[in-house]
Amino acid sequence: MTDPQVALMMLGIFILLVFLGFPIAFTLMALGIGFGYYAYFDGARMWRAFNRLSEDADAWTSTTTWIEGFYNNRIFDLFINQTYTVMSNEVLTAVPLFLFMGYVVERANIVDRLFSTLNVASKSIPGSMGVAALVTCALFATATGIVGAVVTLMGLLALPAMLKARYDPRFASGIICAGGTLGILIPPSIMLIVYAAASGVSIVRLYAAALLPGLVLVGFYLVYVVGRSILQPSVAPKPTKEEVPDVPLARVLWMLATSFFPLAFLILAVLGSILFGLATPTEAASIGALGGMILAFAYRAMTFDRLRESVYLTVRTTAMVCWLFVGSYTFSSVFSYLGGEHLISEFVSGLNLTPLQFLLLAQLIIFLLGWPLEWSEIIIIFVPIFLPLLPMFGIDPLFFGILVALNLQTSFLTPPMAMSAYYLKGIAPPQIKLTHIFSGVMPFLFMVFMAMATIYIFPQVVFHLPEAFYGR
Repeated sequence: MTDPQVALMMLGIFILLVFLGFPIAFTLMALGIGFGYYAYFDGARMWRAFNRLSEDADAWTSTTTWIEGFYNNRIFDLFINQTYTVMSNEVLTAVPLFLFMGYVVERANIVDRLFSTLNVASKSIPGSMGVAALVTCALFATATGIVGAVVTLMGLLALPAMLKARYDPRFASGIICAGGTLGILIPPSIMLIVYAAASGVSIVRLYAAALLPGLVLVGFYLVYVVGRSILQPSVAPKPTKEEVPDVPLARVLWMLATSFFPLAFLILAVLGSILFGLATPTEAASIGALGGMILAFAYRAMTFDRLRESVYLTVRTTAMVCWLFVGSYTFSSVFSYLGGEHLISEFVSGLNLTPLQFLLLAQLIIFLLGWPLEWSEIIIIFVPIFLPLLPMFGIDPLFFGILVALNLQTSFLTPPMAMSAYYLKGIAPPQIKLTHIFSGVMPFLFMVFMAMATIYIFPQVVFHLPEAFYGR
């Protein structure tokens, strides 16, 4: 068996173990070290060790000698170096800070105030409660970037209110599930930080590139919600005065000033400081974390237990991402050393694909991977397989990353493994069936595909802001 064939066997074993439910990070590390021991095995070095044993009779009984002989393989040096590389990566330093900001904001009761304010402010718009829920989801998802938290919290807060207002359960469920996934795409997105670390693309340019596509997708969602409310009023009846009372304009402005604008200002301050070069992503994330704590204290929602829980969740999630990187770097290094990456490159080049066909094929594979895997695993493990192929087709990694971020919206919305639907089902009233939620997310899934098509047809949607801010 040749080395490239061993590399493909290594990849096949990994996919099999993932489907069997083994922890992905430790599976990557185990396979990387196991196959790396074979890949970096040095026969001459082992022969010298054998000669040393034959010359020194005491060495045969020395445990130290045998341990040194076993560890006399470069895979262990590689594993240590990759671990250090991940832990010292300046881009990844922003991950725990953004996570901490999100967890603090989640526990500060800001979303309750925000939804109530937007519900009152948008009362005259068709499907006003759906619009309020969608905008709240978008803003909260942007602040946290944690899909499960946004869908669960908005499901507890907005879904009962929408059902009480006689909204169609499918329509209401789709709004919450789709809105909850927007944090993957809209900056400051943790997914984009992870992609930047995996691809070497500037995180600042990625944030600038993702802003317009994110607004395009939100725009498509809002057009669908308002348009369907106009064409089919039964799915989103106009709220009565008992459900949404009339509030004086001065009171509405005060509610916006105390709920909407503080969170919006925090997000814009973090994002603006990055885009305008006033702070690095890590420095901006530090300010965001501090701002989240200040908001929590201002709303009198910060307690020691909530702070401790936010720190614990931040550390747990950060550890998961970092160990995924360690395992992925080790696995991919061995995979490339054995010739697996070259074999895949030769296979793809032999297909004689056009750049558009390659993009469609890559996005189809990522779309299918989104069913059994989380976004973090796709970005860290499988996207690096495509990255070396991009120069062959003249595709900018920046453009590819934004397409992947859009595509990963579908992994949370596509049945039968739509995780947003399962998050919502876990806290929804008993009369809301999983089939209702699946039915409700399908139009929003179509909106994602429309956004991806828009990016394909008008690539300047991606490139305009990075070129305007930072040049070509």
